[in-house]
Amino acid sequence: MLENKTITFLGAGSMAEAVIGGLVRLQVVAPQQIIATNLSDQEKLNYLEQEYGIRTNSNRAEAVKEGDIIILAMKPKHVKDAIDAVQSMTNESQLFVSVLAGIPTSYIEDLLGHQAGVIRTMPNTSAKVGASATGICKGSYATNQQLNEVEQLFSAVGTVTVVTEDKLDAVTGIAGSGPAYFYYVVEAMELAAEQAGLSKEEAATLISQTIVGVGKRLQSTKKSSRELYQEVMSPNGTTEAGIKVLEERQTQEAVTDAITRAIERSKELGSVFLNTNK
Repeated sequence: MLENKTITFLGAGSMAEAVIGGLVRLQVVAPQQIIATNLSDQEKLNYLEQEYGIRTNSNRAEAVKEGDIIILAMKPKHVKDAIDAVQSMTNESQLFVSVLAGIPTSYIEDLLGHQAGVIRTMPNTSAKVGASATGICKGSYATNQQLNEVEQLFSAVGTVTVVTEDKLDAVTGIAGSGPAYFYYVVEAMELAAEQAGLSKEEAATLISQTIVGVGKRLQSTKKSSRELYQEVMSPNGTTEAGIKVLEERQTQEAVTDAITRAIERSKELGSVFLNTNK
């Protein structure tokens, strides 16, 4: 389905690199099927070309003209200027895939000015190691075949959950931002490990494998998360002592509030673009 497709990344930041890295590493498409372009960072384009063997083009309009699938991966605040700059090179046979937090498909459709298919996605940076949790939804003109193409694209770099667009903000707050929450907790675990006398290498091995094990356990059981952490606890044991501190600090409430705020922020970003005409 993707064998003869040229995929152009309009924007070459961390999310673009994460997806590019996953596609190349897992051989979803040949590196030469991928073109990366951006506004002015030639150094980043040179790096991507050398690191992944893809093509790059500093002329955004040329790169978009050549693409069958256009991945919109610029900063959300730059989406209008970026599409305006290449709009004359777009056509209805192309598929536009947004990885932009909060930007509605209707706004992108308005900017394009024609009925090309638009699919909104929210991957996360774990795409680089083939482990993204990605949510996707169709815009007004996207076909089921195009949705299947995007599913294939992102399934190669992790799991894909198809949702309606009104749920994409929740996907953003939970899965899109999710890796950062875990890295934040890992940082705290690293500090505790250092204070306890473990070396950085020892801590890194223990912590990373612990997280991998937790993920696998969650995926392989029907038990709830509460049941799983209670399994680890024994009366007056070490885990119970640690959990009591987390409860005293209202850690679950803080995490819930953080995710809720991230979801709200995604909605705020999107509200700026709703009912906005080109």
